[in-house]
Amino acid sequence: MPAVETPHLASGVFEIIMRIVVTGAAGFIGYHLSKRLLDDGHHVIGVDSMTTGSQQNAEDLARDSRFSFIRQSINDPLEINGAVNRIFDFACPASPVDFRDKAIEIMQTCSVGVKSLLDLALAKSALFLHASTSECYGDPKEHPQPETYWGNVNPIGPRSPYDEGKRFSEALTFAYRRTHGVQTRIVRIFNTYGPRMRADDGRALPTFINQALAGDPITVHGDGSQTRSFCFVSDLVEAILRTADSDCHDPINIGNDAEITVMEAARSVIELAGSKSELVCIDRPVDDPERRRPDLTRARDILGWNPTVPWRDGLARTIAYFRSPDQA
Repeated sequence: MPAVETPHLASGVFEIIMRIVVTGAAGFIGYHLSKRLLDDGHHVIGVDSMTTGSQQNAEDLARDSRFSFIRQSINDPLEINGAVNRIFDFACPASPVDFRDKAIEIMQTCSVGVKSLLDLALAKSALFLHASTSECYGDPKEHPQPETYWGNVNPIGPRSPYDEGKRFSEALTFAYRRTHGVQTRIVRIFNTYGPRMRADDGRALPTFINQALAGDPITVHGDGSQTRSFCFVSDLVEAILRTADSDCHDPINIGNDAEITVMEAARSVIELAGSKSELVCIDRPVDDPERRRPDLTRARDILGWNPTVPWRDGLARTIAYFRSPDQA
């Protein structure tokens, strides 16, 4: 269906209803983005290979009649009949535990898969929004990280399939824009958290929460002085939608610039979970970034966006989900 204007019954204001493809729809961010699009009245075609996606997420989205699901890797060309107005690309294993076992799959997704989606965007005259990552900055030597910083990435390290894969997919996205005139947008996503995170993805927060709820020791990498900036998922989704609506084709950092140490994050989890877990320091992974904080000037100036969910509020909601995931 082409984008159509329909009156909002309560206000009489016309709203644009679109047909939107979301890849990685059964994943953490893909689910929340798809749910928001459905709540806004759009038709969503969710695509997911289910390599790391959640069957529960797919089933929950399918309760809405405007959602349809294609179980397929984006490495294979998508065959979609009818109009497509926008393509949101969130299909890629993105967790530290995936960087070794799924290294080749990650690089294929960031190259062959992204090209397949760009070809679809070109054929459908659709806007293409690519979910990139703060990992493009590697272990940054500039702090906070603005979009103009080219990064400090180890091209052959254990994180390189994801880091370099995303850097390549950004270059490919720009090549399609310059060569074919495809409407493109890029968001560089910093640490995001919230309900429906993968419990086993190896990231700090789900690991800390699982350990705290089980009463197990909280394993902090290094001395915990390394910093992260955590953004609640609903704030992230709002910024993604504003980016799609903007006319900015340059990358935009999306995250929260309230920087805290990993040790502080662990202590917050213990407190809010009401846990008696002890803190235990273990070796840090290779190429683990020392500091990570976005420069949000571009997001604020262009999108008029700021993160709004306080850290402790978002963390409490995330812990509540891990206690009772069926209630989400």
